[in-house]
Amino acid sequence: MDKIYNPHSIEQPWYHTWEKNNYFAPQGEGEPYCIMLPPPNVTGSLHMGHGFCFSIIDILIRYHRMQGRRTLWQGGTDHAGIATQMVVERQLMLEGKSRHDLGRDAFVEKIWSWKEESGGNITRQLRRLGASIDWSRECFTMDDHLSNAVSEVFIRLYEENLIYRGTRLVNWDPKLLTAISDLEVVYHEEEGKLWHIRYPLVDSDDFITVATTRPETLLGDLAVAVHPEDERYTRFIGKQVQLPLTGRTIPIIADDFVDKEFGSACVKVTPAHDFNDYAIGQRHHLKPLNIFTPDAHLNASAPNAYQGMERFAAREQIIHDLDVLGLIEKTDKHILKVPRGDRSGVIIEPYLTQQWFMKMESLAAPAITAVENASMKFVPEGWSKTYFQWLHNIEDWCISRQLWWGHRIPAWYDENGQVYVGRDELDTRLRNQIPSDVLLQQDHDVLDTWFSAALWPFSTLGWPEQSADLNAFYPTSVLVTGFDIIFFWVARMVMLGLKLTEKVPFREVFITGLIRDSEGHKMSKSKGNVLDPLDLIDGIELDSLVRKRIHGLMQPAMAQKIEKSTRQQFPEGIAAYGTDALRFTFCALASYGREVRFDLGRLEGYRNFCNKIWNAARYVLMNTEDKEISGTRALSLPDQWILSRLQDTIQAAHDALAQYRFDLLAHTLYEFTWNEFCDWYLELSKPILTSATSSEEQLRGTRHTLIFVLEQVLRLLHPIMPFITEEIWQRVAPLASIQGETIVLQPYPKLDAALKNTVIDNELEWVKKFIIAIRTLRSEMNIAPGKLLPVFLCKGVAIDKERYSNNANLILKLAKLESCTWLSENESHPESATALAGELEILIPMAGLINKDEESTRLTKEILKLQKEMKRAEDKLQNPHFADKAPPEVVEKEREKLAEMTVTLRKLEEQHNRIKNL
Repeated sequence: MDKIYNPHSIEQPWYHTWEKNNYFAPQGEGEPYCIMLPPPNVTGSLHMGHGFCFSIIDILIRYHRMQGRRTLWQGGTDHAGIATQMVVERQLMLEGKSRHDLGRDAFVEKIWSWKEESGGNITRQLRRLGASIDWSRECFTMDDHLSNAVSEVFIRLYEENLIYRGTRLVNWDPKLLTAISDLEVVYHEEEGKLWHIRYPLVDSDDFITVATTRPETLLGDLAVAVHPEDERYTRFIGKQVQLPLTGRTIPIIADDFVDKEFGSACVKVTPAHDFNDYAIGQRHHLKPLNIFTPDAHLNASAPNAYQGMERFAAREQIIHDLDVLGLIEKTDKHILKVPRGDRSGVIIEPYLTQQWFMKMESLAAPAITAVENASMKFVPEGWSKTYFQWLHNIEDWCISRQLWWGHRIPAWYDENGQVYVGRDELDTRLRNQIPSDVLLQQDHDVLDTWFSAALWPFSTLGWPEQSADLNAFYPTSVLVTGFDIIFFWVARMVMLGLKLTEKVPFREVFITGLIRDSEGHKMSKSKGNVLDPLDLIDGIELDSLVRKRIHGLMQPAMAQKIEKSTRQQFPEGIAAYGTDALRFTFCALASYGREVRFDLGRLEGYRNFCNKIWNAARYVLMNTEDKEISGTRALSLPDQWILSRLQDTIQAAHDALAQYRFDLLAHTLYEFTWNEFCDWYLELSKPILTSATSSEEQLRGTRHTLIFVLEQVLRLLHPIMPFITEEIWQRVAPLASIQGETIVLQPYPKLDAALKNTVIDNELEWVKKFIIAIRTLRSEMNIAPGKLLPVFLCKGVAIDKERYSNNANLILKLAKLESCTWLSENESHPESATALAGELEILIPMAGLINKDEESTRLTKEILKLQKEMKRAEDKLQNPHFADKAPPEVVEKEREKLAEMTVTLRKLEEQHNRIKNL
């Protein structure tokens, strides 16, 4: 093996080998196990959320493959309607063209060309992450068989009256000119205004004051609402007010929705331009009045003076005109949650338009029952409440989008506007017996991307055909996803899965937290805290990182701020950590929490873990290659102990994976590999392998144990760290007499109860305590680690003497002792430092080892210095300007720092007292 671990020399060659040999395909006759890849957008690049989620899925896939299950990770990408259309439209803009210049068919053809040339970026990145997807089955949501499934579902649900066309309020993007889903609306806190506008009462000099943040929608008001129990306004209920600037009068109505404590407690009701107002309008039978065009200009329903004006220009004019009339009572500054399109960035309008909808109430009931009767369960279980909350309050789903890229709605219209559905025009004519001389035109809209995504678990397996794959792998085993799409994807898959297959699409749903930066902030371009998984794997130099972070930022001040912070945080760029270290970090962070704080310090620590494994493997191979291993073996105490501890580790790994506690899995394997195998067992093996008194049977026993445990460790770690484990396993497997081409298809270790021995565990733990006690005293007394020491032992019980006698050679070697003398009960001993191992006292004579006065002076200086630092930290925490105004995470860090200093001070004082008492 190379002396230095270099992930880049092994990762891509091994992945190529695995894929070429088809190791990721379902194999054997075991029980099927299947996970669906949440399909990333075909336009996308791998981000930290992908890296985290897909690493967790791959751990499960590799583990169950090694468990002998017939394992399928079904991969593929989503056509991502808006995102993909925008990418290609931007390309056309650079050529001075628009999609309308090309026409629909040519534009869609251009998108397909782009997809073939550039759409595979994210699947290449998935390979870099080590994802063991069966690429021979890769799907795309616009593939023919998936598109056929989409049409089949639309037709079936339409024929059952579960899909209908109607006029409803939707999220409307006036730049992209399409309805969008709630998930595509991002709310930003922005500074705005709250205008208090007077609405004069009819036949009265009195008025009612209405507070609004959107005065331009006043032109579409149909009522003013007050709370029915608000005594200030009950006398006005049923009366009319003059709607300013319009010449119309509107009624004052009572509705429980009104908040008596907000603003003037009088609410303008604009059913065509506000979701809450739409609901009020339905309750009071108000016919919505739409005042906007699709591109957010005032339409012919507005007064002549405002027709054709852009919405925000109209706002300014309306405010001016109201002010001239003396109808602006006051204006307050107000922080708004402004809805913006996540793709276009423009403010979204609630907009009344004709769309296609899916009735959801009857579909939601079985989906609720499925979780209530445990046909499907959430992990952690608490997320079922979120699921129930949405399904119990579900509304019909707007499934149409005004785009050209996507699954075109399989509906046709005749010249009279009559609608028919069918897979294509011929099928539509045959289904509906439409003569050939009747002209038909297909609906221009496409289906919401989430429509096809909701069919993903079964359409990818061949539905509506009863294929062998569908019968074998559906329902799938588990879905792994973030809590942010429980509504938009998880619940819809369950509803349509139950409706169309009469089965839940997955038996379990593991909900992960969302990736944040180390301070708990969302990673975003505007914050300049985005990390690219590929940069963490390959490394990136500073100037390239800066260019990447500020690319596309429109505000120079923001770009300068981000450049400065990036250069401060990464003065030398980002080091190359390799895929295995990144995957292990994701695994270690995957608890049941809502957020996952990603810390580069953890990543660096797990890169060191990779080095530790590599160096341990080199030690094992150096002591086993070309040496006798087979034959009669005698196992030493350390051999038996590491085999016993291995069994506990194997069981803990299985338990953690069964509970989706990936953090506990990582902790268990790290502790065993680093602390018990590398730090203790390898050190304990050295005296045996180098002693002239060791028998051949003992040498073979230790060599075999080294190889056996290392090979087991590699298999235990393989689902998390596939590359380094494969590279080392190829060298280790022949020595362990193991057949097979790859670790990928090796069985995961199983508990061997015969190797578990608590007596051995206890004895070796005693040896460790003894050695640690000596090492601790050395450190505290500033004694050189390599200096051989004489020690005295006293007050031990019989079992201490027996254990020392059994393991004297190991203790003398590892504790670096010159001699070890047992003292009788009343026997005196020289001035010594004392440590305890249970009831046993371990005495190190101090004569000639340290200068008592010099050591005392050194410790006094350290104590005084630390006390000053603690005083500064205490004063800082007691200062209200810091404690109340600094970010909570900064205050918490300061508290943790003070706690650490307190522990250190206690240890220094104990050490000082020990020196004084010598």
